[in-house]
Amino acid sequence: MIRIGFGFDTHKLENDRDFWLGGIQVRHTKGASGHSDADVLIHAICDALLGAAGLRDIGCQFPDTSPEYKDIDSKILLKRTLGLISEHEFTIGNIDSTIVLQNPRINPHIPEMIQTLAGVLEINESRLSVKAPVRLNLQPASFVP
Repeated sequence: MIRIGFGFDTHKLENDRDFWLGGIQVRHTKGASGHSDADVLIHAICDALLGAAGLRDIGCQFPDTSPEYKDIDSKILLKRTLGLISEHEFTIGNIDSTIVLQNPRINPHIPEMIQTLAGVLEINESRLSVKAPVRLNLQPASFVP
């Protein structure tokens, strides 16, 4: 049986935080705020894997109310997610992900992200896709009454 999961995550960027994305630290003036290291890509992948296995989501499995997960490396959460889905006899077919981000530029970091994530998930790099096709230029919306 093939099951498909969908994951989605967002975090606000703020000063005085490291910026972790796809298991690597990316140089930037801001980092994502969160209880853990706030790696949105890993969190979305965890949600997709857990959802496909019928195991709810990352917040259910690793609650942000637990001091155990304060500032935790999200690669640890991904490894534990792999363990949870394996316990339920699920395996990963492939992962396809898209990063939507205004800044910084992500494309140069994608090969390292794929290598890191594939290593944690114990899958071949060819089974993991990370895309950042658009660099958004978000402008405040203007409303006409």
